[in-house]
Amino acid sequence: MTSSQAITSLHVPLLDLQAQYATIRDEVLAAVGEVLDSQVCIGGPKIAELEQKVAALCCCAYGVGVSSGTDALLCSMMSLEIGPGDEVITTPFTFFATAGSIARLGAKPVFVDIDNRTYNLNPDAIESVITARTKAIIPVHLFGQMADMDSIMSIAERHGLAVIEDAAQAISATYKGRRAGSIGAVGCLSFFPSKNLGGVGDGGMVVTNDPTLYERLLVMRNHGSKPKYWHPYVGGNFRLDPIQAAVLLVKLPYLDGWSEARRRNAAYYDERLGRLGVCVPYIKSGCTSVYNQYVIRVERRDELKMHLAQRGIQTEIYYPSPLHLQPCFADLGYEPGSLPESVKASREVLALPIYPELPGAHREFVADAIASFL
Repeated sequence: MTSSQAITSLHVPLLDLQAQYATIRDEVLAAVGEVLDSQVCIGGPKIAELEQKVAALCCCAYGVGVSSGTDALLCSMMSLEIGPGDEVITTPFTFFATAGSIARLGAKPVFVDIDNRTYNLNPDAIESVITARTKAIIPVHLFGQMADMDSIMSIAERHGLAVIEDAAQAISATYKGRRAGSIGAVGCLSFFPSKNLGGVGDGGMVVTNDPTLYERLLVMRNHGSKPKYWHPYVGGNFRLDPIQAAVLLVKLPYLDGWSEARRRNAAYYDERLGRLGVCVPYIKSGCTSVYNQYVIRVERRDELKMHLAQRGIQTEIYYPSPLHLQPCFADLGYEPGSLPESVKASREVLALPIYPELPGAHREFVADAIASFL
């Protein structure tokens, strides 16, 4: 019997942002106060510093701070001149923003199925759906592990397609030594509070190594204006808030340590749950995951979720319905039986608490509760 087995109920949140904030509160308040005292509330030195440091973290030459991860996708596609009549290939097993951003520009999302172990886009399914209208591929580095970028880039180069890395969940993750966001034409990051590097509201960034694309991104995030009041393009208001930049600059030096703590928690779950026969996350050789989520797979998923909830353990389903079956995409013509790996995953996946400050006793309690269910 482990030390937690005598406890029948314990509040274990999926994510505890207050625990993280408590360790950096004074630094955050000082940084926010600096912005307020300066009254530089749009642009300014905090934005420029964050762009430089995040781009360097991602092994990219340029960073463009934007208002959210969703707007990072929108700004990137607008800068690549993707619009009505174009097609963009992506995964149906992701957050809505990936496909929603494509549709908002009048382009057509074209979904291909996932690899059943990594949950990432399956490169073997891509070429069969490429048409004369295809403009780009958006692989999503899901749950903190990068997609098979060598295969995806090879396909893109053969067909003259842009690759937009949706790295919202994977900041600082690596694939064969290369950082998320550094391989495609652009990488799109999210600073939503639940991300490994999260702000105190919405925020995001586009990183790139292409100087021409960088200049276009800068213009697009500010209503397509250059110079002021002159608009060669129709852009958007995609600017990142300096207060968010100030908070993110405080958090950035801690990111590697927090990611390592997530990996330690994942290693514990892997060992405990693996012995029980649970399908734990599969990390491909050559990849380093940052575990934005720790996702197990069980056939009786909904029963297990209820079992854990009754013991005070919060879990989440990422994602309960694949995007190709969402009502807003019904006109795309996908049948309920299409893309079966994505459909099957949506019925079996369950995310467990993995945040860096997760106490060891709570982690043990989660594993014991799963053991009692099985």
